[in-house]
Amino acid sequence: MGSCLGSRTWLSKRKRDTKMRKFCVYGKGGIGKSTVVSNISAALAEDDDRTVMVMGCDPKADTTRNLIGKRIPTVLDAFRDKGPENMRLDEIIFKGFNGVYCAESGGPEPGVGCAGRGVLTAADMLSRLGAFEKLRPDVVIYDVLGDVVCGGFAMPLRRGLADDVYIVTTCDPMAIYAANNICKGIKRFAERGQVFLGGIIYNGRSAVDEPSIVENFAERLGTKLVGRLPMSDLIPRAEIRRKTVIEYAPHSEVACIFRELGLAVLENEDRAVPEPLSDDELDKINEEIEILLREDED
Repeated sequence: MGSCLGSRTWLSKRKRDTKMRKFCVYGKGGIGKSTVVSNISAALAEDDDRTVMVMGCDPKADTTRNLIGKRIPTVLDAFRDKGPENMRLDEIIFKGFNGVYCAESGGPEPGVGCAGRGVLTAADMLSRLGAFEKLRPDVVIYDVLGDVVCGGFAMPLRRGLADDVYIVTTCDPMAIYAANNICKGIKRFAERGQVFLGGIIYNGRSAVDEPSIVENFAERLGTKLVGRLPMSDLIPRAEIRRKTVIEYAPHSEVACIFRELGLAVLENEDRAVPEPLSDDELDKINEEIEILLREDED
C-alpha cells in the first residue's frame, strides 16, 4: 500500500501519453460504474501534467456528483433552456476535484422521450462548442448505462468517441448477463473497427464474492480482468459525503486500488473483439454461483 502514498509523485513517474486516451465504462445499472469512473478519474488527475475529462451518459446524471460535490446542470437541460445557438461551454462543463472536467448528458422527464437522446445531444454539442480542442484533455472517460440496445447509449461505441470499452460486473447472474449483452453490441462495432473491448472490471459487492467466476467469464469472452474492487465501507461513506475515496480517504488501501486500476486501464494496450456466451453457457455460470451461494448458506 505504501507505494501509492504521495500519489502525485508516484503517478508522475509513469510514462506520458502521446495522444488523447478515450474509453467507456459500461455495466448494468447500479453495478458501480459511476464509483469506478469518478475514482479513477480523480486518481489519474493527481498527476498535474494530465488533464482528465468525464462525460456522464446516464440519465440519472450522478456520475460527476462525487467529483463536484453536487449535481451539475446537464447538456440536455441547457439545450432545452437556451437552445443550441445560445449554449456556452462553461454552462455544461465544470471543474471538479483534482481539476477533472465534468459534463453530464442528462435525460428527459420520467415517462417522456428517449433517455438515449441526451447522449446524442451531448456529443453533438461538445463537438459544436469545440470542447476537446479548447480543453485538450489527455484522458476522456465516458460513463454509460448498460442498455446498448438503445442507439443513444450505443453512441460512444460509434463515431470514434472511444478507443475501447471496460465493463463493470459483480459475481451476480444478472450483472454477468448484462455484461454479456453489452459484449454483443461491442462485437458489432468492433467488427467494423470502430471500438474494442479492453477488459472486465470486477466489483466484489455481491452476495457471492468469487473473482474466479468473473475471471473465467472474461477469458471465455476473449478478454481479461483488468482490476478487482473489494467490498469496502469507505466507498459508501465517501459517497454519502459526495466525495470520491481518493479525496475522502486518500491513504487508504481502496484508494490505492483505484489508482492501480486507473493506470491499468490507461496503459492497457490489449484490445479484443468479444465472443459473447450463449444462453446455455450463461446458465452454467449461474449454476456455479448458486452452488457457491448454497455452500455459503450452509
